[in-house]
Amino acid sequence: MFGLIEPFTDVNHSFFGMLNQGPLTLTIFLHTVIILPMFWIYFSEKKRLNK
Repeated sequence: MFGLIEPFTDVNHSFFGMLNQGPLTLTIFLHTVIILPMFWIYFSEKKRLNK
């Protein structure tokens, strides 16, 4: 658990600089943005097809 959250010391305070801080940050971001909506779409379409 050491080194996952590091102090944000970037000259250019950009969004992708914040994503690049730790090894898990980009992974968590991509799971939130891409994979969770895929689950949501899958279950909503499955429910719609079962009706």
